[in-house]
Amino acid sequence: MTATQTGLLAGLVLGLAATGGFTAFLVTLAVGVIGLVVGRVLDGQLDLGDLLGRGRDK
Repeated sequence: MTATQTGLLAGLVLGLAATGGFTAFLVTLAVGVIGLVVGRVLDGQLDLGDLLGRGRDK
């Protein structure tokens, strides 16, 4: 299991644990996306500089 998959899974589980009402789906989705992004950064598949608009060549 890669860091991307682990991050996504951890984010989804934490999102489910943190919610308990009508907005459970939206909070779980948001936390899952955050976990996915963190996992991709740890795997080296995503550069935060590109995500924030600052490329390496600038």
